[in-house]
Amino acid sequence: MQWSDRSRRVVIVGAGLGGTATAVRLLQFAREPMQVVLIERRPEHRSAGVAYHPAGNPWHHVFNIQAGRMAMFREDVDDFVNWANTSADRTGWPPEWRGFEFTESGPAPRRIYADYLADRLAEAAREASEGVTLAEVDGEVVDVVVDAGDVRVVVENFALPHRPSPGGEAESPPVTVRADHLVIATGLEQRALAFATEVLDHPSFVRNPYSAAGVERVLGVRPDAVVAIIGTLLTGYDSAALLLRRGHTGKIHMVSRSGLTVRTYPPDHRHEVLDLPAPRLRGDYEGPGHLVQRVKSEWERACAVVAEVYPGVAPVVVTERVAKSWEPHLPELLQRVPTADLRALLDEHGSALATLRVSAVAYTTQMVDVAMSGDGQIAVTTGKVSQIDGSGNGTLVLTVSTPDSTRAIEADLVISNFGREPDYQRAGEPFWANLLRKGLAVPHQRTGRGVEVDGTGVLLGPGGVPSGPISVVGGPREGDEIVRHGRIGAFSFNLAAIKNHSVGVAANVLRGLESCYDAKAGDVTANFGAPAREAFARSVSLDVRRMAARRRRDREESALRLDESVVTVCDAMARDGQVPTTADALRFAVNTAATVRLNDLSVTPRDLRSLLGLDEPTGPIG
Repeated sequence: MQWSDRSRRVVIVGAGLGGTATAVRLLQFAREPMQVVLIERRPEHRSAGVAYHPAGNPWHHVFNIQAGRMAMFREDVDDFVNWANTSADRTGWPPEWRGFEFTESGPAPRRIYADYLADRLAEAAREASEGVTLAEVDGEVVDVVVDAGDVRVVVENFALPHRPSPGGEAESPPVTVRADHLVIATGLEQRALAFATEVLDHPSFVRNPYSAAGVERVLGVRPDAVVAIIGTLLTGYDSAALLLRRGHTGKIHMVSRSGLTVRTYPPDHRHEVLDLPAPRLRGDYEGPGHLVQRVKSEWERACAVVAEVYPGVAPVVVTERVAKSWEPHLPELLQRVPTADLRALLDEHGSALATLRVSAVAYTTQMVDVAMSGDGQIAVTTGKVSQIDGSGNGTLVLTVSTPDSTRAIEADLVISNFGREPDYQRAGEPFWANLLRKGLAVPHQRTGRGVEVDGTGVLLGPGGVPSGPISVVGGPREGDEIVRHGRIGAFSFNLAAIKNHSVGVAANVLRGLESCYDAKAGDVTANFGAPAREAFARSVSLDVRRMAARRRRDREESALRLDESVVTVCDAMARDGQVPTTADALRFAVNTAATVRLNDLSVTPRDLRSLLGLDEPTGPIG
């Protein structure tokens, strides 16, 4: 691996889903020599993150959504299922999955996603253009220095994967890596649990159920033990299902402030975007209570429209369809809500929004729901856990404040949910602490969730000024996704958002670094005549095809055709009597438009490929 600072370099902090997806896109899109450096502080999380790494996800932990929605490429919706059925190495898989045929609407184990992402990253590196390389590094990024347009990334415990660190067993000094651009893909931060400070190290308390130690504790509890699970949504279901599948017979308490539980997708569910009337939510803002009532009224109207106009939509996913259709309309509404009210509304209704926007597959929910029914094995308690104490005999006692009273639940094992921390001022990691202290990052002002970024994902400092060549993907963009795109619940930071972030950030980074783009030319399309508009549209389609191509030879062919097409645009402009522009300025405009098309949220991923014409022959240039 070469570390010469003569070549362009993009450093990515975090090699989970967001970092890996962005690295893949950079390797795909780059036309000029560049090094992509992918840094991960936890080797077991590489190409996986906390959500998918095998050590924290037993074989019974499946995706909450269908396997057919897990492709990392929006423009190739069948990619994950095809990989799982034809390319995945099933050596070591348990019998239940070894001969399993994955389908679009069926389940798939989360742990195999790490292999999928690693395969796609390796493929992208192999098929990258001449001089475009990938370097994978272990280490923790603790600080960033922006200087004269460069970024200096300070990495502790720097080492190449599967090789000893330079200092052997002893801690090596921090290494500083120069970058032309930094991409932050640190994933979700874990919240400190004020109610559990006294028991964090107790052997009967599981702080992180998605860790090797957490899974070991859950699977090691005796079958008749009383277990308390804090959380009644997806993390809670994962833990409860894990216990039930291994034959647990003891009582299971599931506790959350909302008491909401997960709904089940129908067996043949397929994602769909419906054309529904816009919600009638304009007018003066009259307070949070009034707004909630108006939203509920419009929500009921929209659900009734779905039932009447789209009778084939399963009732359980009607709210998902409505929530998706409302996304383009929510930013305008949220602009009228005062900041304090917006934050309070998000806090109060966050769990409800999560359940409206996404459900889970029956593989996970079915047995848990059965165990919840009647006076079943699982008891759901609606209340806030205010304290957890040791009992003195090895058990733990939860103090739960319910709407009517306070009660105590004694358990042999307590499993906490992941506890996502949306406020990055409380994230606790030195990396984020230093970014905030230096003013390179500021908390998202409107929501208090994540940090401020611009429309392309560039990190903003005080006053909305870019902090330098730094971009963000994934969880830290939660607040921006809410107010800019109306994405609610987990959809503000989940796989669907990350797919779009990876495309947008990678393309924007390269438009700033590569010599074939001119970002300073302004809008060169404003006065196009009909011939120039037609030629420009064809150029955009060719650039979409180039960006979507996974094979180097296909990208090179599209790039050549694109260059010819850009010349055609220039000729059409000249015939229209326009002042000629440069090819580099046109390429910038073309690539910007192509990126928007690849991230088109108005259609489903399955419809996107057809809309983009990716399976059609390109035809001659003319």
